[in-house]
Amino acid sequence: MACITDNLLNDYQHAFPLVSEPFDDLARQLGSDVETVLKRVQALKKNGTISRIGPVFKPNTVGVSTLAAISVPPEELEHYAQIVNRFSQVNHNYEREHEINLWFVLTAADQAELNATINQIEQQTGHEVLVLPLLKEYHIDLGFNLHHLNQNKSFSEQSLLKKLDTPGVIKPRDIVDARELITAIQGGLPLVEKPYLALANSLKLTETEVIENLKQLIHSGAIKRFGVIVRHHEIGYTANAMVVWDVPDEKIDQLGESLGNESCVTLCYKRPRVAQRWPYNLFCMIHGRGRDEVLACIDRILSKHGLTQTPHEILFSGKRFKQRGALYRKPSPGNGKTH
Repeated sequence: MACITDNLLNDYQHAFPLVSEPFDDLARQLGSDVETVLKRVQALKKNGTISRIGPVFKPNTVGVSTLAAISVPPEELEHYAQIVNRFSQVNHNYEREHEINLWFVLTAADQAELNATINQIEQQTGHEVLVLPLLKEYHIDLGFNLHHLNQNKSFSEQSLLKKLDTPGVIKPRDIVDARELITAIQGGLPLVEKPYLALANSLKLTETEVIENLKQLIHSGAIKRFGVIVRHHEIGYTANAMVVWDVPDEKIDQLGESLGNESCVTLCYKRPRVAQRWPYNLFCMIHGRGRDEVLACIDRILSKHGLTQTPHEILFSGKRFKQRGALYRKPSPGNGKTH
């Protein structure tokens, strides 16, 4: 059972089968049976090891999102975190070791909803929100290789896209045509023998239409990866740091691409500087099995890329107040409100 669990968590973060009975497909590959595999997946979901099985969408394609933060008195951090958590648009909410100490990710169906949410958070907390939308991605893939530590890049290339045609261009029509499917699947597949049929029945589509629409969203790049979404704390990656640099604008793309190729970097992107508040424009996320592992990775990066004299800060995460998948679209009227 332990071997099945390890392989489920490791091997299907990117390549979950798009076939009528995917868990039967997994069972054959794992030398097991569909009942055993389904029970194991359901147990992993229940105990929090996995968040869901489903899509990770390319940022700002099926909706909009931003990184945001506020600076609050440390002794009142829990109080303000609970206020932020009440917003359904917030999917991640973390303490970080910095003067600006509460960091969260907001997602919404459109910019108007996102702006309104930011305004409400400011009103309810009494603190100005630092808004740092993604400007350019260099590497975004929170897949974790459980079998070969520090080889996340080669692992992440086992994308389902390799089983399809060369990725195409995201067309707005693709998103509009699939909006009901996106709404239904953003929280993950139903954990039943025929999940695509269950989705089809709820959407009044055929199973084939659901599978083909998902393939099109993957092919267009709207879905970055489709598979098992693990929760990094629960699988042993207990330390993570957001490393930020103030890089000359004319050098950021080249450096961002280089850092994005580092094995220990799980996310790398460009975000805006904010005058008088935030001087950094290049962001990297580094996950590890301990603080020392993360710091060793940062030291290697600083030395290898000649960044020791470049202004930067290391923001380790502290308490995790909220972590779930992004919900870009409301399943029914009213679900976008705070609760």
